[in-house]
Amino acid sequence: MPAGDVAIHDVLADETARYVRRDGVVSGGLDRARDLGLWLSAESGALVVDRLPAGAAYPRHSGPARLFTLKPGETGRYRANFRFTVTTCACNPGWYYEDWLILIANCEMKADGFVSRKPDHHVDHRVHLYGGSLRPSRRHDK
Repeated sequence: MPAGDVAIHDVLADETARYVRRDGVVSGGLDRARDLGLWLSAESGALVVDRLPAGAAYPRHSGPARLFTLKPGETGRYRANFRFTVTTCACNPGWYYEDWLILIANCEMKADGFVSRKPDHHVDHRVHLYGGSLRPSRRHDK
């Protein structure tokens, strides 16, 4: 990728396709991240990352929210999950679930850059998708 370019590696494992992994890498300007529900802007060398409203059935987001500001050389991680309805018609109660892990860097990255270092900023917006304020706890019994 050219320096200063935005690269998006989109990975999808869909139940309807028997969870066969599909992925691809696309590049483009800062506006390319809008496809992921993010707004990226540059301010004095820093990369400002805002989340746009997702259009999800749950949790609902009424407007943009600042996730973090990455100084040069910093990385950020954003986690979120959503429940989307198939249609807005009450006659079809179908829904699907998405779990997002988005990694962003304001620097050049080696192939293993995101796994070999801890992010400088971490935002976790995952929720219990049937309402309530907490995700279910996970116990690891020995």
